[in-house]
Amino acid sequence: HVQLVESGGGSALAGGSVRLSCAASGYTFNTYSWFRQAPGQEREGVACIFTFGGMTHYADSVKGRVTISVDKNKNTMYLQMNGLKTEDTATYYCAAPMGDWYSLSFVRRAPLSENAYSYWGQGTQVTVS
Repeated sequence: HVQLVESGGGSALAGGSVRLSCAASGYTFNTYSWFRQAPGQEREGVACIFTFGGMTHYADSVKGRVTISVDKNKNTMYLQMNGLKTEDTATYYCAAPMGDWYSLSFVRRAPLSENAYSYWGQGTQVTVS
């Protein structure tokens, strides 16, 4: 049973930091991503990491403020967010693609497209004031 479980959300002040975690179980993924969705807005890709090689992708809205990382031993992904802004307020979701060739090819072409991902966590709220 594949499962992604996020944690680490909460309230923070503008300019502060928050670290989100995503624990995966049931499968070892080679690609992880973070998405977020603010009320009334579409879900937005935030960051992606390919665990083999460590290549990362970031949305322009978070570049320079956010770092995605993965601990392969723990099968856990992280999102370190610094310099928080009120517009970072959203529910944050971790996601992973299926392991077939088509899905992995898709995610390499469009790492921040939600259509590339089949597995999603339940989300964790981040509120910046």
